[in-house]
Amino acid sequence: MSQTTVTLLLRVSAILWIIWGFVHAFAGIMTIALDTPAAVSGIADAVDPASLQMIYPDAVGAIINQHGFNLLWIGVTTFVGGIYIWRASVTAIFVTALIGWTTDVGYFIFMDLGGYVNFVPGTIMTIISTLAVVLSFFAYFRAMKKLD
Repeated sequence: MSQTTVTLLLRVSAILWIIWGFVHAFAGIMTIALDTPAAVSGIADAVDPASLQMIYPDAVGAIINQHGFNLLWIGVTTFVGGIYIWRASVTAIFVTALIGWTTDVGYFIFMDLGGYVNFVPGTIMTIISTLAVVLSFFAYFRAMKKLD
């Protein structure tokens, strides 16, 4: 695999992570900013919003806000990771995958398979993170194989 191809794969992966990071940071901000019923409706967007309109205990609101905070820092971290992947940082390839993709694995298991979310934007973001991981790992392992 040529260095040009490796660079192209890493840059496409970087762009995907930057998009993924921005979307998740924004979702985190919105989750924190909204009241609990609206935040829960925003997260579980395939569920009838009327069924989620209720008075939630303050502890549930705190849990939702903590989830929003996690989305925010994970989004910012993967956004920054995308910048470093663009620069071909091996550490960023693995750290960004560890943080971003494993976040989406949990989302896929509990939200997608549970039927609580729509394909857009949630499942699309899981596809984007998976594609970003596959492209960057493929580029890295092919480049390493060439060095052997």
